[in-house]
Amino acid sequence: MNQEIRQEVLNLMDRKERIENEIKELTDVLHSNGVQMNDPLVDAEGYPINSIDIYQVRHARNKIICLQNDHKALMKEIEQGLYGYYSSSNLLANHDVEMEERSNKMVHKLPFAKINIVSDDSPAQFSGLNVGDELVEFGSINKGNFKSLSDIAAVVQHSEGKSLNVKVKRGDQFVTTELRPKRWKGRGLLGCNIIPLE
Repeated sequence: MNQEIRQEVLNLMDRKERIENEIKELTDVLHSNGVQMNDPLVDAEGYPINSIDIYQVRHARNKIICLQNDHKALMKEIEQGLYGYYSSSNLLANHDVEMEERSNKMVHKLPFAKINIVSDDSPAQFSGLNVGDELVEFGSINKGNFKSLSDIAAVVQHSEGKSLNVKVKRGDQFVTTELRPKRWKGRGLLGCNIIPLE
């Protein structure tokens, strides 16, 4: 039974990595067209912008949204699988190295960006984020796949009104919270300013 759970979790982790790679490739397609998830594809007069491959961009955007939903569901499955595996096996005695290594890859601890402003009454403040918090995970973004702040902007844009898992390093502690990007009286959907770590 244990081997079955173990194999199932390893398979899920492989799928997770494939999805993350595919999202990265599709994001590169958007970048190559000079757009993000929500940039307009037509000019002020409603004509398609010549420099953009509209079909390619629409296809990539749609696929990214689907894949990010799959990724979220997969993370829940992996979490449940790991819980089932660790609770039903005497792992401390066995020291199943491969499994531990693979699960450690999921536990991100290295920050990639920092919050330097949190506005009053903003979604960021309501979620408990503080100035000085260092971002370790922001939805599907982590140190391993973070390239620029536009990655965060893309996640925020299509997570409007939905809960987003955010993990921060605060001093020596790691804190996980739920952030819900939404329109409020101030600018943007978060009400905080994020800067990349040097």
